[in-house]
Amino acid sequence: MAEFKRAEQAGPLALTMGDPAGIGPEIAMKAWSARRDTSIPCFAMIADPDLMARRADALHYTIPISEIDAPVEASEVFEETLPVLPTPKPVKSFEARVPAPENAPSVISAIELGVELVLSGQASALVTNPMSKAVVAAAGFGFRGHTDHLGALAQRHGLNATPVMMLYGGGLRTVPVTVHIALRDVPEALTAERIIETAVITHRALIEDFGIAKPRIALTGLNPHAGEDGTMGTEERDIIDPAIAALANQGIETLGPLPADTAFHAEARQRYDAILGMYHDQALIPVKTLAFDEGVNVTLGLPFVRTSPDHGTAFDIAGTGKARPDSLIAALRLAADMAETRRGRKEGLA
Repeated sequence: MAEFKRAEQAGPLALTMGDPAGIGPEIAMKAWSARRDTSIPCFAMIADPDLMARRADALHYTIPISEIDAPVEASEVFEETLPVLPTPKPVKSFEARVPAPENAPSVISAIELGVELVLSGQASALVTNPMSKAVVAAAGFGFRGHTDHLGALAQRHGLNATPVMMLYGGGLRTVPVTVHIALRDVPEALTAERIIETAVITHRALIEDFGIAKPRIALTGLNPHAGEDGTMGTEERDIIDPAIAALANQGIETLGPLPADTAFHAEARQRYDAILGMYHDQALIPVKTLAFDEGVNVTLGLPFVRTSPDHGTAFDIAGTGKARPDSLIAALRLAADMAETRRGRKEGLA
C-alpha cells in the first residue's frame, strides 16, 4: 500500500475533545507539543478551555492555550500556542477517569460544531477524539456512536451520507461489511446488496480521498477456507460471488472471496488497495495487530473527511500522563492528506 507524501495543508483541521474524563485532552496536548518534531498539521481543538487548562495543570504540562473564535485563527497562533475553540456547551465535570453523563451535551456539541465547520469550509477535515458510547447513551444520545451521528448530521444539512468504517494502518486499508452486531447475526445481515454498497463507497473513496486511479478491492470469505466449495458454508457461493460479479459489471476490479486466514500476509497485501471483511473482527484484527498504536479509524461515505484515533477513551489511564498520542497524530496527518487529495481532485475536475 503506497503511503501518502506530505501535502501542503488546505486549512486547519477541527479536532474534538472527546470525553472529558478520557485521554482525548491529554493526547491532543501531546500531539501539539510534537508539532515541530513530527510535522503535525495545524488544528483547532473544539474543547472547553477550562478543561484543557485544568488537565494541563494536573499533568504539569506547560501548554500555552489561545482561545479562538474561528478555525482560521488557529493558523496564526498554532506555532506558539494550542488553539482552543470553545464548545457551545461547557463541561460540567472535570475529573479524569470518572465518566460523567452530565458532560454528554458538551461532547455532542463539540461534534456538531465540528461538522458545521467542515461543511462551511472553515475547517478542512474533522478529527474526533474518543467518546464513551455508554456516557452519551445515558444522557439520551440516540446513536450507536460517532459514525451514525456524523451520517445523521450530514443528512440534517441536506447532504447524502452512507457512512462506512475503514481502518488504516500497517500497510492495510480494511473495511468491515457488517460492524457492531453479534457474530451469530452476521450471516443473516450479510447480503449481496450490502457488500456491493460497501465496495462502491470504498472504491469511490480510494479514488477521491486516497488518489488511487484504479483501485483494487479484495473481499474475504465469511467461512473458513472461504467455504471450501460449499462444504463449510454457502454464503460465498450464494452472496459474495454474486456481489463480486455485480461489482465487475460496474468496472470495479475485485479479488476474492479470499480465505481470511491467508488474506493479510505481506505478499497477499500487495494484490489489493483495500480489503472488505465480512464482519467486524475479521477486518479490524489485522490492522490492530500490525499497527496497534498508529491505526486510524476513517469514515468513508461522508461529504467531508473524518478520521479518529483507533482506540477508546482509556479511562483507566486518563490523567496519568501514560497515554500515547501516536494514533491521534496518524489520524491528524491522514485527515490533512485526504482533505488535500479531495480538494486537488475537485479543482482538477472543475
